[in-house]
Amino acid sequence: MKLIRMEKIQHVVFWCGWAFFALVLGTLLASPGGMSETHALGLAVMLAGVAQVSAWTAAFSCRTAPLGRTPVWRVLAIHITAATILTFFWVHVGKIIAREMDAVPGWSGTSAEYAQKTEMLYAAGEFYYLLSVAVQYALIAHKESQKAQARAVESSVRAREAELSALKAQINPHFLYNSLNSISALTSIDAARAREMCVSLADFLRLTLGMGEKAVIPLSEEIGLLDKYCAIEKVRFGERLAVEKEIEEESKACLLPPLLLQPLFENAVVHGIAQMAEGGWIRLRTARSGGRMLVTVENSWDPEAGSSRKNGVGLKNVQRRLEARYGGEAHLEAKADEEVFRVNLSFPAEIAK
Repeated sequence: MKLIRMEKIQHVVFWCGWAFFALVLGTLLASPGGMSETHALGLAVMLAGVAQVSAWTAAFSCRTAPLGRTPVWRVLAIHITAATILTFFWVHVGKIIAREMDAVPGWSGTSAEYAQKTEMLYAAGEFYYLLSVAVQYALIAHKESQKAQARAVESSVRAREAELSALKAQINPHFLYNSLNSISALTSIDAARAREMCVSLADFLRLTLGMGEKAVIPLSEEIGLLDKYCAIEKVRFGERLAVEKEIEEESKACLLPPLLLQPLFENAVVHGIAQMAEGGWIRLRTARSGGRMLVTVENSWDPEAGSSRKNGVGLKNVQRRLEARYGGEAHLEAKADEEVFRVNLSFPAEIAK
């Protein structure tokens, strides 16, 4: 698309340059003591066309002497020499055209009138060629600017993809660490439950294995992952863990990074439910509003239990993954009151196609 736009700009510059130089030449050739307006305009159109072809070679001169990488004296020498040589040939081509026009009825005397303007044409030709050089440098600068922007965007995208991959890779080791600790604790208390937890953990990992290459998944799939995770923790906590979900139907098709919500549930279990002798609950609410996805994860907790979420891996991971994918358009807010810890997420709603 940008290449096509650049070609259009070059075509516009070419035809505008032709029209502009034809008008200037026509005015100069018809100046006092010169040609009639008809002769001047007819010859000017043809001379401007020839000048466009020669002036377009300025693109080659500009590429061989790029600004900023070529000494100033060399830039001036190349373009002044090219302007002098090309203008010399251009003026003599004009003489041939004027001579041929003499043979056309009504155009006799054109050659003699042209000869009277030779010095003026040399000056006009050199000026126009140097003006073409300036235009070519401007086009080159514009093209380089577009390339630099494209490289910057590509670099930014690659950096984000790399960060997302790193953050995604961080989830599994952290989750496995906590899960294996739970299994280890259960083996000495209830071997059957430990085996059940191993099976549930295997199901969860099998489900997440196919999502390694996915940048986003529908919320409905993320909820399936959360159900698997909660099944693992239910083996450990039994009735002490209650899970509630309020899922708006329209939000199920919204896309989000895989395993984005699992660390929030894990935090709720580790820092909330596990710290309370009587257990507690986790509640997930989702909604789509005003082109944004709104997610709330709440859990009961005991502020006197001594557990703190400061510097925790889970919340930091979620925050960084949101920033990596959505930039400043995503928001995460975590706050706690006397009995409830709440995390609110807000980010652009992308719909699965």
